[in-house]
Amino acid sequence: MADLLGSDFGLAEAHKLYRCHDRLLAHKQALFSHLTERWRDLFNVSFDVLLYDLTSAYFEIDAADLSEGSKRRHGYSRDKRPDCPQVVIALVVTPEGLPLAYEVLPGNTADSKTLRPFLARIESQYGKARRVWVMDRGVPTEAVLAEMRAADPPVSYLVGTPKGRLTRLEAQLLGQPWRKAREGVEVKLLPQDDELYVFAQSADRVGKERAMRRRQLKWLWARLKQLSLMDLSRKEMLMRLGAARSKAPSAWRLLAVEVDDKTGALVYALDRAKLRKARRREGRYLLRTNLSESDPAVLWQYYTQLVAVEEAFKNLKGDLAIRPIFHHSEERIEAHIFIAFLAYCLQITLTRRLHSLAPGLTARSALQKFAALQMIDVHLPTTDGRELVLTRYTEPEPELRLLLERMKLALPSQPSPKIAAATLPAQTSL
Repeated sequence: MADLLGSDFGLAEAHKLYRCHDRLLAHKQALFSHLTERWRDLFNVSFDVLLYDLTSAYFEIDAADLSEGSKRRHGYSRDKRPDCPQVVIALVVTPEGLPLAYEVLPGNTADSKTLRPFLARIESQYGKARRVWVMDRGVPTEAVLAEMRAADPPVSYLVGTPKGRLTRLEAQLLGQPWRKAREGVEVKLLPQDDELYVFAQSADRVGKERAMRRRQLKWLWARLKQLSLMDLSRKEMLMRLGAARSKAPSAWRLLAVEVDDKTGALVYALDRAKLRKARRREGRYLLRTNLSESDPAVLWQYYTQLVAVEEAFKNLKGDLAIRPIFHHSEERIEAHIFIAFLAYCLQITLTRRLHSLAPGLTARSALQKFAALQMIDVHLPTTDGRELVLTRYTEPEPELRLLLERMKLALPSQPSPKIAAATLPAQTSL
């Protein structure tokens, strides 16, 4: 870094970098506006389909030590750490994974309360436009969906629905014919009021979910058999059943389990009615939209693209290590998350460039190849006691050289040699 910036390592001293955190957040909105223009120029992407979802980041601290206005609060933990306070992160990305905006919210914020302010923020930052918002169930409320339909121009949406709504509409859907949306995907369409319900069935998802259910059920059945043969008190039996239930929650709902009040004996059986109902719904999804004129295949494609948000969260928590977060002040915590998102912006930009220039290569594998390229200092003593310092980068291997050519990158010339003054001998006291 010293060679690249023409300064010594004091420029990047840790506390100086921490103080830089205090200046970052003021540029957050301007930076994302700049990035959207650059991505439009680089990749010719449109921003008319937006994917919205939420995640959380937890802190291994005592919530009692936090100030009254802190965003670090206990809430629903997507990291399976309900014992820790957290913040909620709301994110909007394109189907290509390019982020338009994110927001850090208090850790006890309900998903259903996050969408309305985000709609207003995107509109104020990027202007009014015909956009399609794609979300999972639990994010929008009926009131927000009604506002989206009544907006001028209307804000289009495609959202998953809770299973309770599928139960209410099941009888009406039975009379509708299946239509082929694409290979392996069939849909039923049910117009209602100003909306269209899309009941989709994916052969791939049926196979995957059925295999997951069988695996869970097989494990749980074997575990219950083990417990039934153990000599346990009722309290001990209930504790072990709770552990089994938490490990296989989907399979647990398909069983009838009872523990005798006096003896603690375990009795269990398969609820075949629930099993038949579960089988009917495996690989099937009920979506709702106000895009009544759209092709069902397009609607299904929109919904499956929600994995782009999940992939963004996976990268933030994996390769980019958004946590642990050791800062104490709210501003520096948000700046830390901002830096993680800047890293994600660089990562997804590299991913998109590789997609067109070196197909099949991921950002992680490309960076691993670049890691082999190192810069070293060679020190050569001179006859007058000084040192000749040759700063050199290592020659790239053929595979890396090919990657550089594909990405249209050229290494700079080797730096010029430098002469270092002679090191004075240490003086000894008499």
